[in-house]
Amino acid sequence: QVQLVESGGGLVQAGGSLRLSCAASGPTFSSQTKAWFRQAPGKDREFVAAITWSGGRIGYADSVKGRFTISRDRAKNTVYLQMNSLEPEDTAVYYCAAKAGLTSLYSNYDYWGQGTQVTVSS
Repeated sequence: QVQLVESGGGLVQAGGSLRLSCAASGPTFSSQTKAWFRQAPGKDREFVAAITWSGGRIGYADSVKGRFTISRDRAKNTVYLQMNSLEPEDTAVYYCAAKAGLTSLYSNYDYWGQGTQVTVSS
């Protein structure tokens, strides 16, 4: 069983930066792909970014390309999301997700964290 714990959310002004962290525990083979999703009030949860644990594949939603960067520290079993040039539209609960498979980066995740709130003020 994989457990994911997010941290690093908070309140920031537009144009500012935040770094989210997701610490994973459990068997590594069950979490070969890790991702960030977000859900704004009244909206569906949407894909933000993903990375395979080898680092060989990375994907981003068009809305965050050039502003957000996903990375991982294999020794710490932790994935990060560096968010720069934040906009009020980025306000959402951000969730970490993981799965054993290495196919699609964008869907079919098995494990989810509890979420961390990111609020961007204008």
